[in-house]
Amino acid sequence: MNLFITIRFLDILDILLVAFILYQLYMLIKGTVAFNIFVGLFFVYLFWLVVKALNMELMGTIMGQFIGVGVLALIIVFQQEIRRFLLMIGTRYQVGRTFSLEKLFTQEKGSADSAKSIKEIVRACEDMAKTKTGALIVIQYKSELQELIRTGEQLNARVSDDLLETIFFKNTPLHDGAVIIVEDKIAAARCILPVTERTDIPGNLGLRHRAAIGLSENTDAVAIVVSEETGLISLAKSGQLIVNINVIALAKELEKVYTLSAG
Repeated sequence: MNLFITIRFLDILDILLVAFILYQLYMLIKGTVAFNIFVGLFFVYLFWLVVKALNMELMGTIMGQFIGVGVLALIIVFQQEIRRFLLMIGTRYQVGRTFSLEKLFTQEKGSADSAKSIKEIVRACEDMAKTKTGALIVIQYKSELQELIRTGEQLNARVSDDLLETIFFKNTPLHDGAVIIVEDKIAAARCILPVTERTDIPGNLGLRHRAAIGLSENTDAVAIVVSEETGLISLAKSGQLIVNINVIALAKELEKVYTLSAG
């Protein structure tokens, strides 16, 4: 009789992969309503196991029917989290874009335009922070934002600090909503963004901040918020919010986005 358990390398790899996936799922639903739902479903499953162990036939049958549609129910309940999980995989491990002669000849010009756009965005944010002008600026990365662009007024205008400050001036009709920037153009203004469902957002952060986080949860775009109450600049990316970011750090974050977009 063999009393030793044989553990293969693939068994260890299997455990590590499951642990990694569970950790990523936890990070996605942490601090959201979905986490409470997940805990509730876990306790329902434990209750079903107890019912089965006690041979309670009627309750076991009812619970069995409920558990039987569990996968479909999970997909419906956690559709936003599943979307974010797949988006994270698709953007983090995406194969680099195909090399082309067109990219070779336009790379230098694109770099110059990107540098100018970054300078204009940062300058506009700095000026609006001084005057406590509320603003919400989105910079597209790889995820297409056409659905969100259609919710606003399409401009297709060159990025400039004067134009951004004019758009978000409180008496202009375009100030309420988000500006979406695609490459080096202001694609649209007064756009409607999805709002995060997280319950751990501090109460002093307003709707702009929640919209910025919500966008960064559902896409790989980054969103800049200028607070109307405090004048502080915040940056949302990958579902996280960097509050009170200075203009130097903001410029570096935007450089990463434009550099990777051009890569």
